[in-house]
Amino acid sequence: MIPNELKYAKSHEWAKVEGDVATVGITHFAQEQLGDLTFVDLPKVGATVTAGAEMGSVESVKAASELYSPVSGTVTEVNAALENAPEAVNQDPYGAGWMIKVKLSGTPNELGGLLDAAAYADVCAAEAH
Repeated sequence: MIPNELKYAKSHEWAKVEGDVATVGITHFAQEQLGDLTFVDLPKVGATVTAGAEMGSVESVKAASELYSPVSGTVTEVNAALENAPEAVNQDPYGAGWMIKVKLSGTPNELGGLLDAAAYADVCAAEAH
């Protein structure tokens, strides 16, 4: 359930980098811990996000949780479908449940600070116990 082609933050967000744009969302593990999402609050197009800094929040039947950007840059697109259907994050966190697209402004080293699938699996295993 942890796609190999993505990069991961310890705070349970993922980034799919294609050229100078990253698609960002939360992981399967994160949505499972949160339970059924009822609300997603995302930055607006044109907003600047910074790796490791808060970029929005999600609310679920269990809790509210902050979202942290795994990359730095400018938001170029927001998944507007989540406004009326936040459950897409639960159903397909790596597909229809994507959250934002970011034109990267950070250095390549910033991406090096993200985890690969195996390292992220270790983080999940440690938190699950």
